[in-house]
Amino acid sequence: MALTSSQIRYLRGLAHPLKPVLLMGGKGVTAGVLKELEQALDDHELIKVRLSGGDRVARAVEIDKLIASSHAETVQTIGHIAVLFRRNAEQPQIALPK
Repeated sequence: MALTSSQIRYLRGLAHPLKPVLLMGGKGVTAGVLKELEQALDDHELIKVRLSGGDRVARAVEIDKLIASSHAETVQTIGHIAVLFRRNAEQPQIALPK
């Protein structure tokens, strides 16, 4: 599901006051992190992820791994924070604009 620019703007506004739900450590993407990511996306649909240190390229690789495994969409990335969205098929909570 590709997000339109108006949907991304809307989701960025919703994500602004959120605190990071998932904190990634120095080990990167592990099975435990992926399990927590799946649970968080099922529960909240829109989450913030705080990535560990490292350079920009390493953080981009980590985000790509998270997106590939969870089938989520990237709303935005700023520094060490990434905002991810995945609609809950059974009980959608966020109504996206058209």
